[in-house]
Amino acid sequence: MPSQPVTAYLDHAATTPLRPEARAAMAPWLGERFGNPSGAHGVARAARQAIDEARDTIAGLLGCAPNEVVFTGGGTEADNLAVLGTHAARPGTVLASAVEHHAVLEPVELVGGSTVPVDGRGVVDLSALSAALKAHGDVTLVTVMTANNEVGAVQPVAEMARLAHKHGAAVHTDAVQAAVWLDIGTVSASADLVAVSSHKFGGPQGVGVLVARKGTPLHPRQVGGGQERELRSGTHNVAGIVGMAAALAAKAAAREEEAARVGALRDRLAKGLLSEIPDAVETAAPDGDRSHLLPGTLHLTIPGVESEALLFLLDEAGICASAASACASGAQEASHVLAAMGTPLAATAGALRLTLGWTSTDAEVDRVLDVLPAVVARLRGAR
Repeated sequence: MPSQPVTAYLDHAATTPLRPEARAAMAPWLGERFGNPSGAHGVARAARQAIDEARDTIAGLLGCAPNEVVFTGGGTEADNLAVLGTHAARPGTVLASAVEHHAVLEPVELVGGSTVPVDGRGVVDLSALSAALKAHGDVTLVTVMTANNEVGAVQPVAEMARLAHKHGAAVHTDAVQAAVWLDIGTVSASADLVAVSSHKFGGPQGVGVLVARKGTPLHPRQVGGGQERELRSGTHNVAGIVGMAAALAAKAAAREEEAARVGALRDRLAKGLLSEIPDAVETAAPDGDRSHLLPGTLHLTIPGVESEALLFLLDEAGICASAASACASGAQEASHVLAAMGTPLAATAGALRLTLGWTSTDAEVDRVLDVLPAVVARLRGAR
Protein backbone atom coordinates (compact mmCIF):
# COMPACT_ATOMS: atom_id res chain seq x y z
CA MET A 1 0.00 0.00 0.00
CA PRO A 2 1.19 3.56 -0.64
CA SER A 3 2.28 5.67 2.32
CA GLN A 4 -0.90 7.72 1.97
CA PRO A 5 -4.10 7.42 -0.08
CA VAL A 6 -3.55 7.64 -3.81
CA THR A 7 -3.87 11.22 -4.99
CA ALA A 8 -2.81 10.65 -8.60
CA TYR A 9 -2.76 7.33 -10.46
CA LEU A 10 -0.46 7.68 -13.48
CA ASP A 11 0.38 4.05 -14.18
CA HIS A 12 -2.43 3.11 -16.57
CA ALA A 13 0.04 1.38 -18.92
CA ALA A 14 0.61 -1.16 -16.15
CA THR A 15 -3.08 -1.67 -15.44
CA THR A 16 -6.16 0.50 -15.46
CA PRO A 17 -9.18 0.58 -13.14
CA LEU A 18 -12.08 -1.75 -13.88
CA ARG A 19 -14.82 -0.10 -15.92
CA PRO A 20 -18.29 -0.22 -14.36
CA GLU A 21 -19.65 -1.95 -17.46
CA ALA A 22 -17.17 -4.79 -16.94
CA ARG A 23 -17.95 -5.06 -13.24
CA ALA A 24 -21.69 -5.29 -13.93
CA ALA A 25 -21.23 -7.89 -16.67
CA MET A 26 -19.00 -10.05 -14.47
CA ALA A 27 -21.07 -9.95 -11.29
CA PRO A 28 -23.50 -12.80 -12.10
CA TRP A 29 -20.61 -15.07 -13.16
CA LEU A 30 -18.93 -14.57 -9.80
CA GLY A 31 -21.95 -15.94 -7.97
CA GLU A 32 -25.12 -17.66 -9.05
CA ARG A 33 -23.96 -18.29 -12.62
CA PHE A 34 -21.02 -20.68 -12.32
CA GLY A 35 -21.29 -23.28 -15.07
CA ASN A 36 -18.35 -24.90 -16.83
CA PRO A 37 -18.88 -24.07 -20.53
CA SER A 38 -17.48 -27.44 -21.58
CA GLY A 39 -20.40 -29.29 -19.95
CA ALA A 40 -23.66 -30.49 -21.51
CA HIS A 41 -26.39 -29.48 -19.02
CA GLY A 42 -28.30 -26.23 -18.89
CA VAL A 43 -26.04 -24.45 -16.43
CA ALA A 44 -23.03 -25.25 -18.60
CA ARG A 45 -24.82 -24.25 -21.79
CA ALA A 46 -25.62 -20.84 -20.30
CA ALA A 47 -21.92 -20.31 -19.63
CA ARG A 48 -21.02 -21.41 -23.14
CA GLN A 49 -23.61 -19.00 -24.58
CA ALA A 50 -22.07 -16.15 -22.57
CA ILE A 51 -18.66 -16.96 -24.02
CA ASP A 52 -20.06 -17.18 -27.53
CA GLU A 53 -21.72 -13.78 -27.17
CA ALA A 54 -18.52 -12.26 -25.77
CA ARG A 55 -16.55 -13.80 -28.64
CA ASP A 56 -18.92 -12.22 -31.17
CA THR A 57 -18.58 -8.82 -29.50
CA ILE A 58 -14.79 -8.98 -29.34
CA ALA A 59 -14.48 -10.21 -32.91
CA GLY A 60 -16.57 -7.32 -34.18
CA LEU A 61 -14.44 -4.80 -32.29
CA LEU A 62 -11.09 -6.33 -33.30
CA GLY A 63 -12.00 -6.74 -36.95
CA CYS A 64 -11.92 -10.52 -37.22
CA ALA A 65 -14.24 -13.51 -37.44
CA PRO A 66 -15.52 -15.04 -34.16
CA ASN A 67 -13.67 -18.29 -34.89
CA GLU A 68 -10.43 -16.31 -35.11
CA VAL A 69 -10.67 -15.23 -31.45
CA VAL A 70 -8.58 -17.38 -29.09
CA PHE A 71 -9.11 -16.60 -25.41
CA THR A 72 -5.95 -16.68 -23.27
CA GLY A 73 -4.88 -15.89 -19.73
CA GLY A 74 -3.57 -12.45 -20.76
CA GLY A 75 -1.31 -10.61 -23.17
CA THR A 76 1.83 -12.51 -22.25
CA GLU A 77 0.23 -15.86 -23.00
CA ALA A 78 -1.18 -14.52 -26.26
CA ASP A 79 2.27 -13.30 -27.34
CA ASN A 80 3.90 -16.59 -26.35
CA LEU A 81 1.31 -18.57 -28.28
CA ALA A 82 1.83 -16.38 -31.33
CA VAL A 83 5.63 -16.61 -31.39
CA LEU A 84 6.23 -20.13 -30.12
CA GLY A 85 3.11 -21.58 -31.75
CA THR A 86 3.99 -20.15 -35.16
CA HIS A 87 7.59 -21.28 -34.92
CA ALA A 88 6.50 -24.80 -33.95
CA ALA A 89 4.14 -24.95 -36.92
CA ARG A 90 6.62 -23.46 -39.35
CA PRO A 91 10.24 -23.41 -38.17
CA GLY A 92 12.43 -20.63 -39.48
CA THR A 93 13.86 -17.26 -38.48
CA VAL A 94 11.76 -14.94 -36.31
CA LEU A 95 12.37 -11.19 -36.47
CA ALA A 96 11.21 -8.74 -33.80
CA SER A 97 11.70 -5.05 -33.19
CA ALA A 98 14.31 -4.29 -30.54
CA VAL A 99 11.71 -2.52 -28.36
CA GLU A 100 9.24 -5.37 -27.96
CA HIS A 101 7.80 -6.32 -24.57
CA HIS A 102 9.69 -9.18 -22.88
CA ALA A 103 6.61 -11.35 -23.53
CA VAL A 104 7.75 -11.26 -27.16
CA LEU A 105 11.50 -10.79 -26.89
CA GLU A 106 12.08 -13.81 -24.65
CA PRO A 107 10.16 -16.27 -26.87
CA VAL A 108 11.97 -14.82 -29.90
CA GLU A 109 15.30 -15.37 -28.14
CA LEU A 110 14.21 -18.89 -27.19
CA VAL A 111 13.79 -19.85 -30.85
CA GLY A 112 17.03 -18.16 -31.93
CA GLY A 113 15.43 -15.12 -33.54
CA SER A 114 16.88 -11.67 -34.23
CA THR A 115 15.91 -8.06 -33.53
CA VAL A 116 15.52 -5.09 -35.84
CA PRO A 117 16.60 -1.59 -34.75
CA VAL A 118 14.41 1.47 -34.10
CA ASP A 119 15.09 5.18 -34.48
CA GLY A 120 15.42 7.78 -31.74
CA ARG A 121 11.64 8.13 -31.53
CA GLY A 122 11.23 4.43 -30.81
CA VAL A 123 9.79 3.64 -34.27
CA VAL A 124 10.99 0.54 -36.13
CA ASP A 125 13.45 1.10 -38.98
CA LEU A 126 11.65 -0.26 -42.04
CA SER A 127 14.79 -0.21 -44.20
CA ALA A 128 16.56 -2.34 -41.59
CA LEU A 129 13.59 -4.71 -41.51
CA SER A 130 13.68 -5.02 -45.29
CA ALA A 131 17.40 -5.76 -45.19
CA ALA A 132 16.94 -8.38 -42.45
CA LEU A 133 14.20 -10.13 -44.41
CA LYS A 134 16.51 -10.36 -47.43
CA ALA A 135 19.57 -11.36 -45.42
CA HIS A 136 17.95 -14.25 -43.57
CA GLY A 137 15.93 -15.66 -46.41
CA ASP A 138 13.98 -18.09 -44.21
CA VAL A 139 11.94 -15.66 -42.08
CA THR A 140 8.62 -17.23 -41.09
CA LEU A 141 7.41 -14.64 -38.56
CA VAL A 142 7.87 -10.90 -38.06
CA THR A 143 6.62 -9.42 -34.80
CA VAL A 144 6.35 -5.68 -34.19
CA MET A 145 4.14 -4.22 -31.47
CA THR A 146 1.40 -1.80 -32.51
CA ALA A 147 2.53 0.68 -29.84
CA ASN A 148 5.35 0.57 -27.33
CA ASN A 149 4.53 -0.01 -23.69
CA GLU A 150 7.26 2.27 -22.31
CA VAL A 151 7.42 5.36 -24.52
CA GLY A 152 4.11 5.02 -26.40
CA ALA A 153 5.53 5.08 -29.93
CA VAL A 154 3.02 3.81 -32.51
CA GLN A 155 4.58 1.49 -35.06
CA PRO A 156 3.98 1.33 -38.85
CA VAL A 157 2.24 -2.05 -38.69
CA ALA A 158 0.73 -1.89 -42.19
CA GLU A 159 4.06 -1.07 -43.83
CA MET A 160 5.84 -3.71 -41.77
CA ALA A 161 3.23 -6.31 -42.74
CA ARG A 162 3.55 -5.44 -46.41
CA LEU A 163 7.30 -6.12 -46.27
CA ALA A 164 6.91 -9.33 -44.27
CA HIS A 165 4.16 -10.76 -46.45
CA LYS A 166 6.23 -9.98 -49.55
CA HIS A 167 8.81 -12.41 -48.20
CA GLY A 168 6.24 -15.03 -47.19
CA ALA A 169 6.44 -14.38 -43.45
CA ALA A 170 3.48 -14.26 -41.10
CA VAL A 171 3.00 -11.14 -38.99
CA HIS A 172 2.29 -10.84 -35.27
CA THR A 173 1.61 -7.59 -33.44
CA ASP A 174 1.36 -7.07 -29.71
CA ALA A 175 -1.51 -4.57 -29.53
CA VAL A 176 -1.79 -4.65 -25.74
CA GLN A 177 -1.06 -0.94 -25.23
CA ALA A 178 -2.55 0.22 -28.52
CA ALA A 179 -5.96 -1.34 -27.93
CA VAL A 180 -6.66 1.30 -25.31
CA TRP A 181 -6.45 4.18 -27.75
CA LEU A 182 -6.56 2.92 -31.34
CA ASP A 183 -9.09 1.07 -33.50
CA ILE A 184 -7.25 -2.24 -33.62
CA GLY A 185 -9.59 -3.58 -36.28
CA THR A 186 -8.16 -0.91 -38.58
CA VAL A 187 -4.56 -0.28 -37.52
CA SER A 188 -3.70 -3.97 -37.08
CA ALA A 189 -5.87 -5.32 -39.88
CA SER A 190 -2.86 -6.48 -41.90
CA ALA A 191 -1.44 -8.63 -39.09
CA ASP A 192 -2.06 -12.39 -39.06
CA LEU A 193 -1.81 -12.58 -35.26
CA VAL A 194 -2.90 -9.84 -32.84
CA ALA A 195 -2.56 -9.95 -29.04
CA VAL A 196 -4.63 -7.85 -26.62
CA SER A 197 -5.02 -7.85 -22.84
CA SER A 198 -8.22 -7.04 -20.96
CA HIS A 199 -6.86 -5.13 -17.97
CA LYS A 200 -5.20 -2.47 -20.10
CA PHE A 201 -8.55 -1.03 -21.25
CA GLY A 202 -10.67 -1.40 -18.14
CA GLY A 203 -11.40 -5.12 -18.10
CA PRO A 204 -10.35 -7.67 -15.47
CA GLN A 205 -6.81 -8.93 -15.07
CA GLY A 206 -5.91 -12.44 -16.19
CA VAL A 207 -7.71 -12.62 -19.53
CA GLY A 208 -6.63 -11.78 -23.05
CA VAL A 209 -7.13 -12.66 -26.70
CA LEU A 210 -4.98 -13.76 -29.57
CA VAL A 211 -6.56 -13.05 -32.92
CA ALA A 212 -5.35 -15.90 -35.14
CA ARG A 213 -6.58 -15.28 -38.66
CA LYS A 214 -7.74 -18.21 -40.74
CA GLY A 215 -4.93 -20.01 -42.51
CA THR A 216 -2.16 -18.83 -40.16
CA PRO A 217 0.01 -21.84 -39.18
CA LEU A 218 -0.18 -22.19 -35.39
CA HIS A 219 0.47 -25.02 -32.96
CA PRO A 220 -0.92 -25.00 -29.41
CA ARG A 221 1.28 -24.36 -26.41
CA GLN A 222 -1.25 -25.67 -23.91
CA VAL A 223 -3.02 -28.99 -24.47
CA GLY A 224 -5.28 -31.29 -22.52
CA GLY A 225 -8.86 -30.20 -23.04
CA GLY A 226 -9.36 -29.11 -26.61
CA GLN A 227 -10.90 -25.72 -25.88
CA GLU A 228 -10.45 -22.77 -28.24
CA ARG A 229 -10.26 -24.92 -31.37
CA GLU A 230 -7.56 -26.98 -29.57
CA LEU A 231 -5.26 -23.94 -29.60
CA ARG A 232 -5.57 -23.20 -25.87
CA SER A 233 -6.84 -25.94 -23.61
CA GLY A 234 -8.22 -25.19 -20.18
CA THR A 235 -11.52 -24.30 -18.52
CA HIS A 236 -12.67 -20.87 -19.65
CA ASN A 237 -12.57 -17.88 -17.31
CA VAL A 238 -16.21 -17.03 -17.97
CA ALA A 239 -16.42 -13.97 -15.73
CA GLY A 240 -13.17 -12.61 -17.12
CA ILE A 241 -14.16 -13.17 -20.73
CA VAL A 242 -17.57 -11.55 -20.25
CA GLY A 243 -15.95 -8.62 -18.44
CA MET A 244 -13.36 -8.20 -21.19
CA ALA A 245 -16.04 -7.99 -23.86
CA ALA A 246 -17.99 -5.41 -21.87
CA ALA A 247 -14.87 -3.31 -21.25
CA LEU A 248 -13.79 -3.46 -24.90
CA ALA A 249 -17.25 -2.33 -26.03
CA ALA A 250 -17.29 0.52 -23.51
CA LYS A 251 -13.80 1.55 -24.53
CA ALA A 252 -14.68 1.53 -28.22
CA ALA A 253 -17.74 3.71 -27.65
CA ALA A 254 -15.73 6.28 -25.69
CA ARG A 255 -12.39 5.97 -27.51
CA GLU A 256 -12.38 9.19 -29.54
CA GLU A 257 -13.62 11.38 -26.69
CA GLU A 258 -11.24 9.80 -24.17
CA ALA A 259 -8.26 10.04 -26.52
CA ALA A 260 -8.86 13.77 -27.07
CA ARG A 261 -9.44 14.49 -23.38
CA VAL A 262 -6.53 12.42 -22.10
CA GLY A 263 -4.22 13.67 -24.84
CA ALA A 264 -4.90 17.24 -23.71
CA LEU A 265 -4.16 16.26 -20.10
CA ARG A 266 -0.90 14.59 -21.17
CA ASP A 267 0.15 17.65 -23.14
CA ARG A 268 -0.55 19.96 -20.19
CA LEU A 269 1.40 17.67 -17.90
CA ALA A 270 4.33 17.57 -20.31
CA LYS A 271 4.40 21.33 -20.77
CA GLY A 272 4.33 21.95 -17.04
CA LEU A 273 7.00 19.41 -16.12
CA LEU A 274 9.38 20.36 -18.92
CA SER A 275 9.14 24.01 -17.92
CA GLU A 276 9.60 23.35 -14.19
CA ILE A 277 12.30 20.62 -14.21
CA PRO A 278 15.61 21.83 -15.65
CA ASP A 279 17.19 19.52 -18.24
CA ALA A 280 14.26 17.08 -18.30
CA VAL A 281 13.84 15.46 -21.73
CA GLU A 282 10.71 13.99 -23.28
CA THR A 283 12.25 10.72 -24.40
CA ALA A 284 10.38 9.85 -27.60
CA ALA A 285 9.56 13.43 -28.57
CA PRO A 286 12.60 15.62 -27.86
CA ASP A 287 11.40 18.12 -30.47
CA GLY A 288 7.90 18.29 -28.97
CA ASP A 289 6.25 16.34 -31.81
CA ARG A 290 3.95 13.77 -30.20
CA SER A 291 2.02 12.80 -33.33
CA HIS A 292 3.53 9.29 -33.26
CA LEU A 293 2.73 8.69 -29.59
CA LEU A 294 -0.26 7.25 -27.78
CA PRO A 295 -2.27 10.04 -26.12
CA GLY A 296 -1.88 8.68 -22.60
CA THR A 297 1.90 8.28 -22.46
CA LEU A 298 4.53 10.72 -21.23
CA HIS A 299 8.06 9.37 -20.82
CA LEU A 300 10.81 11.56 -19.41
CA THR A 301 14.48 11.24 -18.54
CA ILE A 302 15.49 13.47 -15.64
CA PRO A 303 19.22 14.03 -15.07
CA GLY A 304 20.53 14.12 -11.54
CA VAL A 305 18.02 11.69 -10.03
CA GLU A 306 17.59 7.94 -9.91
CA SER A 307 14.27 6.36 -10.83
CA GLU A 308 14.05 4.21 -7.72
CA ALA A 309 14.38 7.16 -5.34
CA LEU A 310 12.06 9.27 -7.47
CA LEU A 311 9.34 6.62 -7.49
CA PHE A 312 9.71 6.07 -3.74
CA LEU A 313 9.09 9.74 -2.95
CA LEU A 314 6.22 9.96 -5.43
CA ASP A 315 4.63 6.92 -3.81
CA GLU A 316 4.98 8.56 -0.41
CA ALA A 317 3.03 11.48 -1.85
CA GLY A 318 0.31 9.15 -3.12
CA ILE A 319 1.38 9.38 -6.78
CA CYS A 320 1.60 6.10 -8.72
CA ALA A 321 4.07 6.04 -11.61
CA SER A 322 6.77 3.74 -13.00
CA ALA A 323 10.16 3.78 -14.65
CA ALA A 324 9.42 1.26 -17.39
CA SER A 325 7.41 -1.92 -17.81
CA ALA A 326 5.63 -3.16 -14.68
CA CYS A 327 6.22 -6.82 -15.49
CA ALA A 328 9.40 -7.49 -13.53
CA SER A 329 7.98 -7.69 -9.99
CA GLY A 330 8.70 -4.03 -9.40
CA ALA A 331 12.41 -4.43 -10.11
CA GLN A 332 14.21 -1.45 -11.60
CA GLU A 333 16.68 -2.36 -14.34
CA ALA A 334 18.13 -0.72 -17.42
CA SER A 335 15.50 -0.33 -20.13
CA HIS A 336 16.18 -2.22 -23.34
CA VAL A 337 13.72 0.14 -25.04
CA LEU A 338 15.72 3.25 -24.17
CA ALA A 339 18.97 1.49 -25.09
CA ALA A 340 17.55 0.58 -28.51
CA MET A 341 16.50 4.22 -29.01
CA GLY A 342 20.06 5.36 -28.37
CA THR A 343 19.31 7.06 -25.07
CA PRO A 344 22.60 7.56 -23.17
CA LEU A 345 22.96 5.13 -20.29
CA ALA A 346 23.44 7.96 -17.79
CA ALA A 347 20.11 9.49 -18.82
CA THR A 348 18.21 6.23 -18.41
CA ALA A 349 18.98 6.25 -14.67
CA GLY A 350 16.35 8.96 -14.24
CA ALA A 351 13.67 7.47 -16.48
CA LEU A 352 10.04 8.15 -15.54
CA ARG A 353 6.92 6.83 -17.25
CA LEU A 354 3.68 8.70 -16.54
CA THR A 355 0.65 7.11 -18.18
CA LEU A 356 -2.91 8.41 -18.08
CA GLY A 357 -6.17 6.63 -18.79
CA TRP A 358 -9.94 6.73 -18.73
CA THR A 359 -10.16 7.81 -15.06
CA SER A 360 -7.48 10.52 -15.27
CA THR A 361 -8.48 14.02 -14.17
CA ASP A 362 -7.24 17.60 -14.16
CA ALA A 363 -6.83 17.32 -10.41
CA GLU A 364 -4.38 14.44 -10.83
CA VAL A 365 -2.34 16.42 -13.33
CA ASP A 366 -2.32 19.38 -10.95
CA ARG A 367 -1.12 17.13 -8.15
CA VAL A 368 1.81 15.81 -10.20
CA LEU A 369 2.74 19.30 -11.37
CA ASP A 370 2.76 20.40 -7.74
CA VAL A 371 4.75 17.47 -6.34
CA LEU A 372 7.15 16.16 -9.00
CA PRO A 373 9.31 19.29 -9.58
CA ALA A 374 9.75 19.65 -5.81
CA VAL A 375 10.71 15.99 -5.47
CA VAL A 376 13.31 16.33 -8.25
CA ALA A 377 14.74 19.45 -6.62
CA ARG A 378 14.94 17.62 -3.28
CA LEU A 379 16.78 14.66 -4.80
CA ARG A 380 19.17 16.84 -6.71
CA GLY A 381 19.89 18.86 -3.57
CA ALA A 382 20.72 15.70 -1.69
CA ARG A 383 23.44 14.63 -4.12
